[in-house]
Amino acid sequence: MRVLAINDISCVGKCSLTVALPIISASGVTCDILPTAILSTHTGGFTGYTFRDLSEDIPAIFAQWKALGLQYDIIISGYLGSIDQIDMVKSAKRDFLKKGGLMIVDPVMGDNGALYSHFDQKFVEEMKGLCCTADVIVPNLTEACYLTGTAYASVTEKDYPAILEKLKKLCPRPSITGCDIFGTNGVESCVFYTDEQGKDKHYATEKIEGAFHGAGDVYASALVGCLARGVDTDTAVKISAEFTTNSIRQTKSDGTEARYGLNSESQMLSYLKALDAAANR
Repeated sequence: MRVLAINDISCVGKCSLTVALPIISASGVTCDILPTAILSTHTGGFTGYTFRDLSEDIPAIFAQWKALGLQYDIIISGYLGSIDQIDMVKSAKRDFLKKGGLMIVDPVMGDNGALYSHFDQKFVEEMKGLCCTADVIVPNLTEACYLTGTAYASVTEKDYPAILEKLKKLCPRPSITGCDIFGTNGVESCVFYTDEQGKDKHYATEKIEGAFHGAGDVYASALVGCLARGVDTDTAVKISAEFTTNSIRQTKSDGTEARYGLNSESQMLSYLKALDAAANR
């Protein structure tokens, strides 16, 4: 089983490839990487960061990979350094994804109702096209709203199923992370998703107050690890959501500044035990 993770390298602030590579590899599958940009830190909560777009390097990388005959069971794309890279990801799917392989798009564009630096509405429109090539997409609520033309500020719990339904026009198996719902124990953090049979479902975990950078990357990477090991969607969502919540809880307990990412390392063993149990049923 071989996975290709397409994402940026943020040298400081655990996110993107510095999260994807260790989690997917620890899941028991080979993870190759395609860096889209190199940043001194990620863009959330830091100022004065450096940014280098690697678009010019990617065609030569692809040329060598074609010569090697590389093929992947799963490709997951995340943060893209330029709008031109959207077409490059489409090319990666066409040239390197095995027949019957899984294309996953994490349409990284924003959070808390706003787009990240370097992104605009034109990028959103092009990202919709990339999502249409995917089997699975994993936007957070902000990104889901941009993809569906939904006003983020007015969204309530009752709107989540309708947003998920709109996302199905782009991709057969969408999900929305970071959805707050009111459960029996108060506010919970929920993932709304569509399973392999096209059924809409959701899974909730404890809501831990605060803004935690890199949580989406931890979730998406764990999900890829589970799916790569043959775990069904329901179980994969549960394992990945619990791992992410446990990592957030650990980060808050440690008193780590949120902008430096999640302390998921100490929660890795529990994640792998749950994954192995599910994969070996």
